[in-house]
Amino acid sequence: MTTIRRPAAPGAGAGAGAGEQPLTDRPESPRQRFVRRFRRERPAVVALVVVLLVALAALLAPLLATHDPDTQVLTDRLQAPNGEHWFGTDDLGRDVYSRMLYAGRISLLAAVQATAIGILLGVPIGLAAGYLRGWVDVVFSRFADAIMSIPALLLALAIVGFLEPDLTSAMIAIGVVYAPQFFRLTRASTLAVREETFIEAARSVGGSSRSIITGHVLPNALSPLVVQISLAMGFAILFEASISFLGLGVQPPDSSWGSMLGRSTRFFEQSPHLVLIPGLAILVTVLAFNVIGDGVRDSLGREVRRPTQ
Repeated sequence: MTTIRRPAAPGAGAGAGAGEQPLTDRPESPRQRFVRRFRRERPAVVALVVVLLVALAALLAPLLATHDPDTQVLTDRLQAPNGEHWFGTDDLGRDVYSRMLYAGRISLLAAVQATAIGILLGVPIGLAAGYLRGWVDVVFSRFADAIMSIPALLLALAIVGFLEPDLTSAMIAIGVVYAPQFFRLTRASTLAVREETFIEAARSVGGSSRSIITGHVLPNALSPLVVQISLAMGFAILFEASISFLGLGVQPPDSSWGSMLGRSTRFFEQSPHLVLIPGLAILVTVLAFNVIGDGVRDSLGREVRRPTQ
């Protein structure tokens, strides 16, 4: 370990070691290096704050809501934003501000569920295909290519129609659409790592394929996967909004930003705020996730993590 000694500041007391200040040259951990780099990405930091605020508002919806989101007051329908109803009211007289808070819960939860399904379907198969190669790689690669050749929204609508129009079906559909992307990304990372020297060393000492994949290959695939997850979260919100806009996602009395947007288009000329508010929420949140993904990508880079001796 290298020790650097620096002269003490003027006025320091005399005595043994008083004239020098030892500094220890400690190497940065990968986590510390990532945090330091990410802090320099100002747009990504701002986007992260936005996402955290949106998630916090959704989590605290029961405390922040000013009205019951499902209470209908037909005499107050289609009101513009005012002191009592901050975002106005919809066509059934429901408070839009309160509904936005609760709808944010469903939109964010849907994004998490869809991304998780895509990871569970795509990552394990991608690891197996990239490491084992042979017929395993050929079969799953051709299957992923076949799925990706179908337009994503059309495939999602077909899956929702085959199952049942509800939020769970929509999330399964979006997860299936995402699975080939996670598969191809994981497979590419695995192919790049499997020929490394430390992988050969692990094979030579009798390491099983399972232990090598989980202990050495998977940690090296995490960096690109983290970037893809942050991007997928944003697009999942957009996909869910598209499906709910068509009436095949979340069903009444529940609502998401997409379903609120779809229902309010009929009243755009009379009450444009009903379209602008959920549309702006979707735009800002999706953009924030994409900016975070760019920041994470620039902060991580491509580094091979060799096993600790």
